[in-house]
Amino acid sequence: VLVIACPGARGLATPTSIMAGSGRAAEAGILFKQADTLELTQSLTTIVFDKTGTLTEGKPALTDFVVAEDYDQSVIAAVVSSIEAKSEHPLAQAIVEGLTALSAKSIVINDFKSLSGHGVMASVELNSQLSQIKLGTKKLMSENGIDMGGWQHQQQQLEQQGKTAMLIAVDQQVIGLIAVADTVRETAETAVIALKKRGLQVVMLTGDNQLTAEAIARELGIDNVIAEVLPEHKADKIRELRQQGQVVAMVGDGINDAPALAEADIGIALGSGTDVAIETADIALMRTDLNAVATAIQLSHLTVRNIRQNLFWAFAYNSLGIPIAAAGLLAPWLAGAAMAFSSVSVVLNALRLQRVKHIQ
Repeated sequence: VLVIACPGARGLATPTSIMAGSGRAAEAGILFKQADTLELTQSLTTIVFDKTGTLTEGKPALTDFVVAEDYDQSVIAAVVSSIEAKSEHPLAQAIVEGLTALSAKSIVINDFKSLSGHGVMASVELNSQLSQIKLGTKKLMSENGIDMGGWQHQQQQLEQQGKTAMLIAVDQQVIGLIAVADTVRETAETAVIALKKRGLQVVMLTGDNQLTAEAIARELGIDNVIAEVLPEHKADKIRELRQQGQVVAMVGDGINDAPALAEADIGIALGSGTDVAIETADIALMRTDLNAVATAIQLSHLTVRNIRQNLFWAFAYNSLGIPIAAAGLLAPWLAGAAMAFSSVSVVLNALRLQRVKHIQ
C-alpha cells in the first residue's frame, strides 16, 4: 500500500507540462515570464491592441500637405518641419522626412511646447512678424478659439480614409492641413480573425480620432474601438474592461503602453517594442508576427489540458492500485513498477506538447 500510494506522478503532473509548454512556446518566439501566466492566458476573454506600432508598422509616411493660397507652401513647409523636428512623437519624423523636399529653409523656433495627445505649438517669425503656430487636432483648435473655416471638412474626409490629419494654424486662423498614414501589419488581419474564431472580443485602443480609428478597424475586422484616448488614460480603459468582468490581455509596444500592460491581467509586448514595454509585460513576443498572440493562447489551452490529463491519470493509478494492494493481491515489486510506469507516462504525455506543429 505504501509503495502504490507514492505521489511521484502527481508531483510531476504540473511542472512537466509547464516546462514542455513554455519550451514549445519559446521555439515559436513566445516568452512566458511566469508559470502562472501560461496557465492564466487560456482564461482570456478580451484582447486589446494598441494601434500605432502594434496593429500598424509604426512607420507612418506623409500623404497630404495643403496650404491656403495666401501662403507660400515652401515657407509653411519649412515652419512645420522645423517645429516637428523638436517633437518626439512617432508622426513627427514622418512629417519632417516628407517635407524635406518642400522646405525652403530652416526656421528659428521659439517657445516650443508639446501638448500630449493634442499637438504642438511654437512661435516663429513669419512675414516679418512674430506669429504663433499651432499644429494638431481640431480639439486643440477649438480649445484655443481658432477659426477652422472649411478645413474641418477636409480633415474629416482624410480621416475617413484612415489617415491621421492635423490642422495648421497661424495665430487664430487655420491655414492648412497635413496628413500621414501608417501601413497595417501584414499579419494583423489574420491574427484578428484567429482570435475572433476562438470567441475572444478584440478591441483597438488608440489616441487617434474616432474616424481614423474606425477606418483602420474596418480594414482589420475589429468591431470594438476605443479612440481619442490620451496616453495616460490607457490604463484606465483597461481597468474599466476588467471591472466589467472581462479577463483582459493588452498588446502593445511603446513606453505609453507600459501602464496599460501592467494594468491588464496579461500584458503582451512585441519584441520590436521599447525596453520598458517588454520589461513590464507578462509575455514577450520575440517577433512582430501578431499571429503569435493566438499561438500563445492556444499553447496555454493545450498546456492546461495536458496538466489535467496528467493529474487524472496520476490519481487513477493510485485509486485503482491502493484497494488491490490493501487486499494483498499486489506484490511490492509490481507496485513499484506500476508507480514507475505512472511517472513515465505523465512525462511522456507532457512531452507531447513539444510535438505540436500547426499552431494557429
